[in-house]
Amino acid sequence: MAVQLQAQNRENLKSSHTKAVREAGEVPAIIYGYNVDPKPIVVDSVELLKTVRDEGKNAIISLKVDDETFDVMLHDYQADPLKDELVHADFYVVNMSEEIDVQVPIVLEGEAKGANEGGVLQQPLYELSIRAKPNDIPEQINIEVSELEVGDSILVSDLKDSGNYDILEDENTTIVSILVPDKEPEETVSEQPEDPDAVNEGNNTDE
Repeated sequence: MAVQLQAQNRENLKSSHTKAVREAGEVPAIIYGYNVDPKPIVVDSVELLKTVRDEGKNAIISLKVDDETFDVMLHDYQADPLKDELVHADFYVVNMSEEIDVQVPIVLEGEAKGANEGGVLQQPLYELSIRAKPNDIPEQINIEVSELEVGDSILVSDLKDSGNYDILEDENTTIVSILVPDKEPEETVSEQPEDPDAVNEGNNTDE
């Protein structure tokens, strides 16, 4: 079930009004996509952040704009790093019966045996590219790593089919591996050269 979010049409596009919108705790946004002409809107900043935090970036949002409701995904957003606040958002209207391509976070579960034995856990892939209908997009992909020992790895081809989606990544791509720990370099004792004065004294002979 899609999470609901309220929005309002934004008719005044002047920069002064946009600034006032942000100062009032709202985010200027645009809605576009399937069977919809681009439409400027505003949404509550706190509610939008809460929705993304609780539901994930790939959540299907039932966005109510005045008297209309659209099934959307948060396609993109812009933030002000200095003020730590959203300044703009793009909502994409999806066709619920058509597949789309998205990136889904990968979450490792458990503590790898090899890591506990001194191995180094390396995760080259943090998101998985998949193709699915909007309602079949998982919030995240969980991968159990408890049994991994030093030298073991998990490839995309090792993933089990656990959902109604197609994986788009190359099957030979490494997701996680346990590397052999680097050997500490052996300490070498360098021979200190003899005191040159002592050497010279030893070489002096009375003529």
